[in-house]
Amino acid sequence: MNLAGKVAIVTGGNSGIGMAIVLELARQGANIVIDYVAHPEATDALVKQVVALNDQAVGVEANVSKVADLQKLVDTAVSTFGRLDIMVNNAGVETRTSILDTTEEQYEKVLEINLKSAFFGTQLAAKQMIKQGEGGRIINITSVHEDWPMPGNTAYCLSKGGMRMLTRTAGVELAPHNVLVVGVGPGAVATPINLGTMNDPKLLAKLDSAIPIGRMAQPGEIASVVAFLAGPGASYLTATTIFADGGIMQSSPGL
Repeated sequence: MNLAGKVAIVTGGNSGIGMAIVLELARQGANIVIDYVAHPEATDALVKQVVALNDQAVGVEANVSKVADLQKLVDTAVSTFGRLDIMVNNAGVETRTSILDTTEEQYEKVLEINLKSAFFGTQLAAKQMIKQGEGGRIINITSVHEDWPMPGNTAYCLSKGGMRMLTRTAGVELAPHNVLVVGVGPGAVATPINLGTMNDPKLLAKLDSAIPIGRMAQPGEIASVVAFLAGPGASYLTATTIFADGGIMQSSPGL
């Protein structure tokens, strides 16, 4: 129970990678504020799973593109559990649109949910952690596409590239306060967002063949990296990204 007594916020926490992160942090002993924007019944079920692990959790409906709602998450952590030690900026969306066909509305939605939320989530969490005087961990869930182009998903790549520099710059700025900022860059993960590929045998085979490990990640495999970064073993990591991608960024046709 490396995280016993710690308090975490996980944005976008009631599905996909976020849900796996909530459960893994709970297994490690943390109490958790679960942010969600839809499916409150899924949040209620997740809270029950956390309680079954002998930890505590509370769900908070919050739109992370709004700074006031991010503050509500921090305030809930403090009022419910007394402190905040771990901030996981996980919420994210994509439009799968190119530079030529992305609308202003699509651009704003992706940048606000993915990047603005991480920026101000980092800011507000850091202020609380500095106030407590014991440091803390901020973990940004980015993507291999913070560094690796994905044609046809331009706004998403832009948002993740922004998170890359947020992680690096905020990590340097906050290091004197022992607030460590690290990114986690997943590759292909078996979550609902990838069902179209997972349900098409040909597409799935093509994807698997491009991954040196030979398969997509399970959400829990990303969550275990997050739990490590939140724990004592990651005390000398900041201002960088850990890529959990099965080697896909390094794959080569061998030419």
